[in-house]
Amino acid sequence: MADWSEARNILAVRLDTLGDVLMTTPALRALKVGVPGRRVTLLTSPPGAAVARLVPEIDEVIVYEAPWLKATAPRENSAPDFDMIRLLREKNFDAAVIFTVYSQNPLPSAMLCFLADIPLRLAHCRENPYQLLTDWVRETEPEAGIRHEVQRQLDLVGAVGAATPDERMSLSFSAAAAARVGERLAQLPLDLTRPWAVIHPGATAASRRYPPEYFAEVARQLTGRGLTLLFTGSGGEGELIADIRRMAGGVGHSLAGELGLEELSALIARSPLLISNNTGPAHMAAALGTPVVDLYALTNPQHTPWAVPSRVLSYDVPCKWCYSSVCRTGHHLCLRGVRPEEVVAAALELLTPAPVGVAR
Repeated sequence: MADWSEARNILAVRLDTLGDVLMTTPALRALKVGVPGRRVTLLTSPPGAAVARLVPEIDEVIVYEAPWLKATAPRENSAPDFDMIRLLREKNFDAAVIFTVYSQNPLPSAMLCFLADIPLRLAHCRENPYQLLTDWVRETEPEAGIRHEVQRQLDLVGAVGAATPDERMSLSFSAAAAARVGERLAQLPLDLTRPWAVIHPGATAASRRYPPEYFAEVARQLTGRGLTLLFTGSGGEGELIADIRRMAGGVGHSLAGELGLEELSALIARSPLLISNNTGPAHMAAALGTPVVDLYALTNPQHTPWAVPSRVLSYDVPCKWCYSSVCRTGHHLCLRGVRPEEVVAAALELLTPAPVGVAR
């Protein structure tokens, strides 16, 4: 049997989106630093690949639209999957680590790696995988408790001896991206010596969106306290941001559709604060060390900001931990129950420097 300490060419499988990939980066670092000269390749979805290219611990990214994922469009045949098996076999991986949330089944990915003749295969799994995994970590969530997503993946690689003293998430950007952001900020009536913040009001899942009229009230109150606000989002969220600014009396500046992922990273890294739904930019802020007010829909308990000053705001509801992208009850109370005044108070608290020697 091959040994993990001898594995130099590792395939990490994380077929999820931006935030999931970022929350896996401490485990990827543990794999990377565990053996000198080790190479880590990430097999991920198209959205995951966009951020993976900004993670220094990842040497190569392979994009795969797996047919067992909801976001993958229907296929005419299995030709892309056989092509992927051939590609993985050609790359002669020594080992594969399959990262999943506890509600996902790792066995389709395990079968892919098995057919690609990758000799070592590690994953959490609820059922006995027999030959599909050489290293099986029994799935205990949620029955035996739930861990943060970062801790879950660190525990997984820890099962084969991989560890790191630096458990922060990882995200980088180029000096050129930082310069582009600096040039854009210079075009705005923005005094960077005075308090300012970024608000990211969008989210892919409807269940994770704080109401626009509440964001507007937050923006109105923070502007009244002297803050300058920058709104970020995709081009498709430009109308949402325009509505929020209109309801707030025209405050702030919109950068909707203007920033690529690398530029958004540079902006968040520079910002004193991010106010966001529980979506990708909240995890980017955590990876970059930027304090974040996280408007946290109670869809799942594992994805709060990791290792960064933060305030996680939600309203307790009986239907929490629904794991749904659409509010099944229609009331959205886990977010609608959070008053704008609470968001403003949390933002001002994070913007106030803590006394020397006092952690937030």
